Formats: sequence, structure tokens, C-alpha cells
Amino acid sequence: MASPDAAVSVLARMTEQRPVWAVARDLAAAGVPVFPCLPGGKRPLTPRGFHDATTNPRQVQAWWRTHPEANLAVPTGAASGIVVVDVDVHGPVDGYLAFERAHRAGLVTGWQLLNTTPSGGMHAYYPATTEQGQRSWQAARAGIDFRGDGGYIIVPPSTVSTGEQAAGYRVRRISTGPVSGLDSDRLRDFLDPRPTPPRTSGQGVERSADVSRLAAWVAARGEGERNRGLFWAACRLAENGVPAPEALDVLSAAASQAGLGEREINVTVRSAYRTAQPESRLLSSPVRDGAPEAAAWFGRDASEASSAPVRGLS
Repeated sequence: MASPDAAVSVLARMTEQRPVWAVARDLAAAGVPVFPCLPGGKRPLTPRGFHDATTNPRQVQAWWRTHPEANLAVPTGAASGIVVVDVDVHGPVDGYLAFERAHRAGLVTGWQLLNTTPSGGMHAYYPATTEQGQRSWQAARAGIDFRGDGGYIIVPPSTVSTGEQAAGYRVRRISTGPVSGLDSDRLRDFLDPRPTPPRTSGQGVERSADVSRLAAWVAARGEGERNRGLFWAACRLAENGVPAPEALDVLSAAASQAGLGEREINVTVRSAYRTAQPESRLLSSPVRDGAPEAAAWFGRDASEASSAPVRGLS
């Protein structure tokens, strides 16, 4: 893993006039893997995306010799030593509000660097933790994405074209206070809490309440989270002995409310049951008596899914 300070150190020294290729070279020299993305865009130019990121100076030079206007991207997580909280602003969703709530709760302090993004959002950089993996996730309704293992970010001085205009990623604030790692699991639970199953006296009542609560959670998933949420919910039902036809009936209505189509729902639920119960058959699962403990329904993660920063970073 690259040093958690390496990427921030390079970006903190960057000037507005420094070309992208020079920053790519400096990051690679500091041990931070990089790769090119489309000029004015975010899509990787390499066949395997962030998996092709490298610190090899010859490869980096060759990429930007071939694509001199390419944007610059860095894989997040263990590969680069940094993770990023991505604050989005689009339509009615204002991620700054959620970020400020999380800051008041003490969940997003300790950032190293703040960048503004072309959409008017913000990237907050934190050192990656070496003790445990930090997988990427989305909390679309809160306007917050987390870029960790399995993700990447576009870094300054890259620009993104929107219509006839182009706007850039810019370093806006460097921390002068204490820096610390981010508990990304706690942050996700705060921004997008999992449903808590009720404790009741009868197993039948408990089972019915848990299934209903899980379905309500699926129905509330926003764009970007619907498929993953449905898959996770179906896996939980499969693991806890809910017959496949019953799971399909319950989750179909919930997923439809979230905006998924019938075919997409069927494919996702079938895939979840094949994953959780390789021996199961979706349309012929036997009904099992009894119900598991309530805590088992939500016992696994759904992903497989300084000073306080303020709006405008003034």
C-alpha cells in the first residue's frame, strides 16, 4: 500500500498551471498508482480501468504521450493509501447537508485534503486503514459516495466537460489539524441505516414483521442502490429459510416501487438464491417450519454489494 500521505503531499504542492501529465508523473514517483481517463470525462482509457493503474514511469509517460489531454485518476483504498468521501450535488439532492450532519456526529473529522469537483461537490481525502478493508459504497439518497477498495477518483488538475463548458477538480483546503482514518462502516450506517428488526414474543409474528421491514427497506432504495439492495435483501431471506417463491412475491412489489422492472427483479432474486442456496430451485423451494432469530436477518453488510468543512469551503 502506498503511504497515506503520498498522494496528498503531491496534490498539496500542485499549482493551477501544472499540467496533468506532470502530476501523474509525480504521483507515480511517490508510489501512488495512476491511470488515464477520457479527456473531459471520467471513463478509463485503459482496458481494465483502475486495475491497470501503475507507478511504472515508462507506462505513465506512454499513456500521456498518446493521450496528452487525458484526465488523471487514482484507485482508492489500499492501492493508493487514500479513501475519499464524495459529496454530490445534483437535482434536489444536496450531499453537503448529509456531510455536515455526519461532521456534527464526529464521523468525518480527520480529513487530509478537500477538493472541489466540477459539479459543485467535494472530495474529502482520508488515510486508508491497514487493519481492515474499506469497500466502496453509495448512499444515493444522502448524496454521498464512499470511494475505497474497488473504486477510483479523478484528481486535480483534471477537468470534466458539461455541455459547452469545462470545469476542473481543484485543491481548496489542506488540513492543518490532526488527521485520522475514517470508519466507513459507521458512516454508511449513519447516512443509510439498515432496518432494525423488532423483538416480539411469537416467532411467526417476528418472521412476518422482519420480512415486511426488509421489503420496506428495499422499496426505499434510490437509483444506484436498487439492484444491490434487492440482491442483499434476497440473500438475507434465502439464508434465513424463507421459501424462494415467498421471497419473490414480497420483494417484487418492493423493488417495483423502487423503480426496477419485472425481468430485472426476477433475475436479481434468482441470482441471490443461487448464491446463498446453491442447491435451491426458485420455483420449488420447500416451506420450512419455524423462523430464525431476528438479529440474523440483518447480520451482514449490504455492500457486494481538523476544522469543519462548510459549504463553499470558505
